[in-house]
Amino acid sequence: MAIVRAATAADVDAICDVCTRGYRATYPDLLTPEYIDRVVAEFYRPERVRTEIGAAPPHWLGYQVAEEDGRVLGAAGGGLTSPGTGELFVIYLDPDHRRRGLGTLLLDRVTEQVVEAGATRMWVSVLDGNTKGIPFYRARGFEPVERKHAFGARADEEVYSWRMVKPLS
Repeated sequence: MAIVRAATAADVDAICDVCTRGYRATYPDLLTPEYIDRVVAEFYRPERVRTEIGAAPPHWLGYQVAEEDGRVLGAAGGGLTSPGTGELFVIYLDPDHRRRGLGTLLLDRVTEQVVEAGATRMWVSVLDGNTKGIPFYRARGFEPVERKHAFGARADEEVYSWRMVKPLS
């Protein structure tokens, strides 16, 4: 049975691994190998993840991990972007453990965190064409609002994301 808990410094390598493998498994048909390599190198390297393990409220509420039998199978993190507005910044699963409810457990934990921090709505950005992410968020009450140039994409790259929002009670 999987549990979701706050990440610790001992989880850094596992978070880097699960996010890297999850990112690479999600986008091979949507992004160039160079784009994927650039994002992985920027966001999922141990030096960066180590500085982001803990919370820095309200903007970052720390990494959360889904763990089963002592193994990290997923990671997520979010925070507030403004008073009352939460954001899920990252969520990835071990590609071999998708469709087991781990993503929902992680999303629920980050949602609890942003609600506790005062959020009344929560946003997420999902790459246009992401056939895993868009249905996942829609099934959990998120609705697309606008299509924007993707965070991290260079101006000359035609990469777009959907901004999706969900009201929180």
